[in-house]
Amino acid sequence: MPRSRPTPTFRSALHFLQRPLLPLLTASLLLGGCSLLPGAPQEEAPAAASAPPADEAPAFTLQVQAPDGLRELLEQNMELRRYTRLGDLQPSELSRLLVAAEADVRTLLGTQGYFSPDITIESRTAPAGSHAPRTVQVAVEPGPQTTVASAHIGFTGSGAQADEFSRRQSRVERSWALPPGQTFTQSAWDNAKTQGLRRLQERDYPTARLADSRADIDPDTAQAALDVTYDTGPAYRFGPLQLRGNERYDPDGARRIARLPTGAGYSEAELLDAQQRLASSGYYDTVFLTLDTENGPPEATPVIAQVSEAKLHKLVFGAGISTDSGARLSANHINNRLPWLGWRATTKAALDRETQSLDSEWVSLPDDDSWRWFGAGQVKREVMGSYDVNSVQLRGGTSQTLGHIDRNYYLQYDSATPHGIDAPDSSGALSANFGWTARYFNNNNSPTRGYGLGLELGVGTTLRNQRNPFVRTRVRWQSFIPLGKVAVGSGADSSAVQRNARLALRAEGGAVLARADAAVPASQLFITGGDTTVRGYGYRAIGAATSSGTLYGGRYMGVASAEWQRPIAIRGDLTHWESAVFIDAGAVTDDLGSIQAKVGVGAGLRWNSPVGPLQTDLAWGVQDKRLRLHLRLGFNF
Repeated sequence: MPRSRPTPTFRSALHFLQRPLLPLLTASLLLGGCSLLPGAPQEEAPAAASAPPADEAPAFTLQVQAPDGLRELLEQNMELRRYTRLGDLQPSELSRLLVAAEADVRTLLGTQGYFSPDITIESRTAPAGSHAPRTVQVAVEPGPQTTVASAHIGFTGSGAQADEFSRRQSRVERSWALPPGQTFTQSAWDNAKTQGLRRLQERDYPTARLADSRADIDPDTAQAALDVTYDTGPAYRFGPLQLRGNERYDPDGARRIARLPTGAGYSEAELLDAQQRLASSGYYDTVFLTLDTENGPPEATPVIAQVSEAKLHKLVFGAGISTDSGARLSANHINNRLPWLGWRATTKAALDRETQSLDSEWVSLPDDDSWRWFGAGQVKREVMGSYDVNSVQLRGGTSQTLGHIDRNYYLQYDSATPHGIDAPDSSGALSANFGWTARYFNNNNSPTRGYGLGLELGVGTTLRNQRNPFVRTRVRWQSFIPLGKVAVGSGADSSAVQRNARLALRAEGGAVLARADAAVPASQLFITGGDTTVRGYGYRAIGAATSSGTLYGGRYMGVASAEWQRPIAIRGDLTHWESAVFIDAGAVTDDLGSIQAKVGVGAGLRWNSPVGPLQTDLAWGVQDKRLRLHLRLGFNF
C-alpha cells in the first residue's frame, strides 16, 4: 500500500540551523549585555547581522531525469527541493538528505502507480563558474505502471441488511470508478472511494461513511488488489419540514411551496429542488435545507429550513433598450401578502416606443396539489401593424407548476380599440382557455440542449355587434440539438476543454377559427416580426393586409427558425462567446390560400452572461431588402 510522504520535523530543521545560529545568538547576547553598562553607546546592530544577504549562493543545483509527466511531479514536490537555497548546508546534512530522498521519490512515484522504479541519486562538485558549489542529479526509470487486478466492495451497517439493498449494491459496483484493468494511481483510488460513498449518500443513506479501505500492491507483477468497505448507516425517510427564522409568512404555505415528498426515501436531489423552490418563490432572501439526522427517527427525519424572509413590499425600477422597441422604462411593485387574502400582488408599469402598459396580477399560495388561484388585469396601448391599439384584458383562473409541466385554466375578457386611418371597429370577447407548457431544457435560463413544447386552446364568443363563437389555438416548440464538440487541446488528452456546438430549431403556429365577419379583438389575433420571431424585419411588422392595404393582426400565423451555434476559441482557449448563423421565416394572413412567408437570414454573436444569453444579430430581410440589427438578453419559453 502506498505510504504517505514523510514530513520534516521541527527538530530536524533546528538541527540544520543550530550551528550557524549559535555564534550569532552568543554575539547578540554579549552585545546586549554591554549596552547595559554605564556610558555604553546605544547603537542598533547592523542589518547584516540579523538577516543573511538576499543574494547568498544556493547549496546545490537539483537536476531530475525522468519521463515528462513524472519529471514535473518530482521537481515540484521533492523534499530535497526545499533545501537548494540553504547556502550554509553542511556536507553531513546533505548526505543525510540524499539518503532520505530515495524514499521520498519512491513515495511520489507510488502515487502514480510506479512501485518498482530504478532510482539513482548522485552528488558531485559543480564545474568552475557554476552558481552553486554542487549538483545533485536524480535519475529515474519508473518501470511498469500498476494496474488494478481486482476490486472488492463490501457493505456493513443496518441499511445493508435490508432486502432492497441488493439493487443499490449492484448500482454502486457497476459505477465503481476504478475497475480491473484500469491504471492505479493514488488520486484515482481516492476519487473512486469518494464517488462510491457519494452514490450511497445522495439517496437513502446520507450518513454513510467509509469504514475501511486497502490497496495491496504487488511490485513484481505491477498489480493492485483493492478492497473497500462502506458503512451505510440506517436508511432515512423525509419527515416534516420545520421552518426556522420565519415571522411574517405562513409556514404551511412554505411547506406547500417546497413540495418536499414527506414519507419518501431521502434524496439529495429532492432536498435541493425543494430548497430551490423556496428560494425562487420570492418570499425568502436566503434558504438552506438540511436533514436533521441527529434528532428524530430515521423513518421520519425532520428537514430543517433555515430561512431569511424577504421584505413585505418591494419596489424595483428598471431601464433598458432593445432594437425592437427602443429605450424602455419600468417600475414594479410587489406586495407579498395582501390584507385579508394573503395573496401576492405584482403591479407593473412599462413604457417604451411601441408599448405602454399597466398591469397587475394577484396570486395565491399553492394548495397541497400545487394549484394556485390567480387574477390579472392589464391596460395597454401598443403598435400593431399600421395601427395603435388600446386594449383591456381581464383574466382569472387557476394554474399549476409541477416538475417540468405548467398548466393553466382561466376565463379571459378582451376589449380592443384600434386607432388610425380606416381602422377596424372596436371589438370585445369572452373566452375560456387552457394552457400547457413542458420544459425539458438542461438549463431554463441558458439552455444548450433539450426541448420545450407549449399548447394553448381557447373557446369563446365575440361581444360587440353580433355575437359569434370562435376557437383560438397556438402551438410553440423549441429544441437544441448537439452537433459535435469544439475542443481545445489534444483530442486524446482527458484535460482537453470541450463544448458542444448545436442546432437551435424553433417553430410556432396559430389559428383563430370564426366566421369571416366575426369581430375578434386584436389581442386574440396574430402578428409577428422582430428580435424573438423573424429577424430582418421590424417589431410586429409582419401581419395580415386589410382591404385598404394596411397591416393588422391576422387569423393564421406560422414561424420557423433554424440556427447553428458554435463556441469561439481565441488563441487556443475557448471563450464564453459563440458564433451563430440563422434563417427565419414567418407569415401572418387571413386567407391560407394567399399566404406569403417573409424570410430573414443573418449571423450573430452569443455571450453567456450570468442572467442568460446576450444575442447580437445582423439580419437581412429578403423581402424588405433591408439590413437590421437585433439585440436580445435572456431566454424565455
